[in-house]
Amino acid sequence: MKGIIKGRIKMKIRSVKNSDINNVAKLFNDYRVFYRKESDFNGAKSFISDRFTNNDSKIYVCEGEDKELVGFVQLYPIFSSTRMQKSWLLNDLFVNSSHRGKKISIQLIEKAKNLVEMSDAFGLFLETEKSNLIGNNLYPKAGFKLNEDSNFYEWNRSSLL
Repeated sequence: MKGIIKGRIKMKIRSVKNSDINNVAKLFNDYRVFYRKESDFNGAKSFISDRFTNNDSKIYVCEGEDKELVGFVQLYPIFSSTRMQKSWLLNDLFVNSSHRGKKISIQLIEKAKNLVEMSDAFGLFLETEKSNLIGNNLYPKAGFKLNEDSNFYEWNRSSLL
């Protein structure tokens, strides 16, 4: 994908490499803190490293010409029985606050859309908090439509305690 130029900084969207794990873990930790989770760099590093090593997810990063990683998107494959097709869950999208407003999120989403096409998948799904004003403004601009026909339910082990 061609780089994007904002000011004099050229940005490149690319797949994550093993040598990126520490830098992606820093971004991932910041992403979690954005969602009011406690900072845990070691846990973030372990989680990202496992996803990369086990090929559980697809991670794309935004790299500046100074090689600094300033944003990432992480996608997980999912399958629809009724559609009998693969889809992708856009689970994580984050851009460092000092680099927001440069359309990096849009570029990362476009890379995710390319993955859908390359993998012959049905589409992309995502969830965000109602209070996430940035995301709730961004996603419709990127072509996402709010699914008002479905209810989203959650069950987790802690509900048994």
